[in-house]
Amino acid sequence: MVRVYREPREIEQLTMPLVSTLTLGLLISGTMYKEQRELGGPWKGQYLRQGSLFLRPAGRAPYELRWQALSSQPVQTLLLQLHTDLVSHTTQELASAATRQVTFAENIGFQDPLLMQICLSLWHDLKRQTPAETLYLQSIAQFLAVHLLRGGSPAVENGQTLTRQQMRHVTDFIQAHLDQALSLEHLAQQAGLSPYHFSRLFRQTTGESPHQFVLGRRIEFAQQLLTETDASLAQVALQSGFASQSHLSSIFKRRLGFTPRAYRNTREI
Repeated sequence: MVRVYREPREIEQLTMPLVSTLTLGLLISGTMYKEQRELGGPWKGQYLRQGSLFLRPAGRAPYELRWQALSSQPVQTLLLQLHTDLVSHTTQELASAATRQVTFAENIGFQDPLLMQICLSLWHDLKRQTPAETLYLQSIAQFLAVHLLRGGSPAVENGQTLTRQQMRHVTDFIQAHLDQALSLEHLAQQAGLSPYHFSRLFRQTTGESPHQFVLGRRIEFAQQLLTETDASLAQVALQSGFASQSHLSSIFKRRLGFTPRAYRNTREI
């Protein structure tokens, strides 16, 4: 779940409740002095600026906050809550691979250009009101979980890929269900793997994330429908798995450089 908040310029005291999800936050705009303390404990403060990130683990005990804006810009924060089950499974698999326990630690005011770009991309999707696919959000959440657990270190790949049979099962399933919402679990089941290992091996096999690969197949099928049928743009969108005609048009133009209608018109000449 992704949300953007315009914060008050000053908060004298705010008690944050216990939350059950891992939360990643980004200060989108503004500068502030923020203080935090355990309930009844001493205050500890720091300066935060645009691009500052903070991480709050699931199950974090309630604590208190207060802050003061230090610039004329509005204080806006983006909060991304990662699904508990996905984070838990990813954590367990990384721990098994590393033969050690891996956990999330609270971190406030850190910098990570890659995480910042991902958060900003999600924010821009929100502003454009572009609907996010389940597969996309799951892929993002899993990547973030792995990236945070590794402390921002890149993964060391071992060259392993999906077998031809696994890849065929996955691609056949995708093609047969393009008009439906696909999840990471659905695709991983076709390869007989966990979502974490499937996502990693799929990228090593194809050079793309599962989400990007599925999006490419949706666009290809939409092109076929636009060329070979008289289906309306709304029908093409639904049959190729897009949430709406505007969703199809947005992705189509971003990938190919022109709208579905323009593409169809060029094929009719």
